[in-house]
Amino acid sequence: MLIFNTTYSVEDGQEKYFLIWMQEYYLPEVEKTGMLHAPRMARVLSHREEGSVCYSVQFEVEDSAKLHAWHREQGVKLNDEMMRLFKDKVVGFPTLMEVVE
Repeated sequence: MLIFNTTYSVEDGQEKYFLIWMQEYYLPEVEKTGMLHAPRMARVLSHREEGSVCYSVQFEVEDSAKLHAWHREQGVKLNDEMMRLFKDKVVGFPTLMEVVE
């Protein structure tokens, strides 16, 4: 099992809008495909930089092939929509992790 994590740095003043967009649009849209599962969103408490707040958004995915397919089919479109809405006020950094059992 893999965890697909994206850490978003959100400029102060955009936090409320970002959270609404993520909870009401992004997360439900991702879940519709059935490729990514178990969404989780958390505020990052360490490494806080002045003028911004960070959020971690995580999904479980079976393997990297499914993640790549999701990215091609939906991820690029969602990222483009985020860029259209927030421009440079929200920046994401993806990380792919493997669950160690």
